[in-house]
Amino acid sequence: MGNSKSSLATPSLISDFKEITKMRLALSVVFSSLAGYLLGVETVDLKTLILLAFGGYFMVGASNAFNQIIEKDLDALMERTKNRPVPAGRMSVTTAFIIASIFALLGVIILYTINKQTAMFGAISIFLYTCVYTPLKTKTPLAVFVGAIPGAIPFMLGWVAATDDFGIEPGTLFALQFFWQFPHFWAIGWFLFSDYEKAGFFMLPTGKQDKGTAVQTMMYTIWTIIVSVIPVFGFTGRLHLSIVAAVLVFAVGLWMLYYAVRLFNKMTEKAAKQLMLVSVSYITLVQIIYVIDKFIS
Repeated sequence: MGNSKSSLATPSLISDFKEITKMRLALSVVFSSLAGYLLGVETVDLKTLILLAFGGYFMVGASNAFNQIIEKDLDALMERTKNRPVPAGRMSVTTAFIIASIFALLGVIILYTINKQTAMFGAISIFLYTCVYTPLKTKTPLAVFVGAIPGAIPFMLGWVAATDDFGIEPGTLFALQFFWQFPHFWAIGWFLFSDYEKAGFFMLPTGKQDKGTAVQTMMYTIWTIIVSVIPVFGFTGRLHLSIVAAVLVFAVGLWMLYYAVRLFNKMTEKAAKQLMLVSVSYITLVQIIYVIDKFIS
């Protein structure tokens, strides 16, 4: 009987650990960091690559765990989040805080072994996400703007890890992922509007599912496309794109823009969810195109 309880508890612990650190989101952030590293590096160093992967995961895991501690009462109000470990009562706040603190410490230490700038940006990301973005979510739609900053750090963090330098190249990578955050999160805010409303979260720029929000979503998608092709013009130092790669990146951008326009025309939660899914594919494909182009051109 004891073995049976143990076998049931273990999957639950693993599942709760994955949930408190938002494993899928953390892995996507690690992917962005590794892509940035590959773009910046002259010769790939496996040790640095591994350190960046683990440091990045710990950094994001810490941010997510702190976020869930702060928002535990609000998470309990929403269908999407009420079954998370802390609001559901499966994990105590103390346990979650210990996990978050250990992850934050490990993340910064590991990134510091790569170089000081990487650790600094990692620490800034944790601070902004936890101490600024999270409290602002119930205060103002500008929270999305603040949240876009730590959300955009991972792509450029990889370049900084590779070069120990912050210049036009990582700045461009940052700008690309920064502008992308807006259509992505506004799409989420649109199709989860009623759920967010229960907790008093202000995620849409106008506070409503209206044409104003849809227009801004289209505009920021266009800004994302513009920034994504800038490296083809030779203005961004060592970060450059071939004409073929730029055409591919532009085409993927038009694909996302199509769904942003579709949201404007349809004004439905289904259209918003489709835009969200396409936006996730977009940023992944763009990063893959950038990396492949670097190594074959």
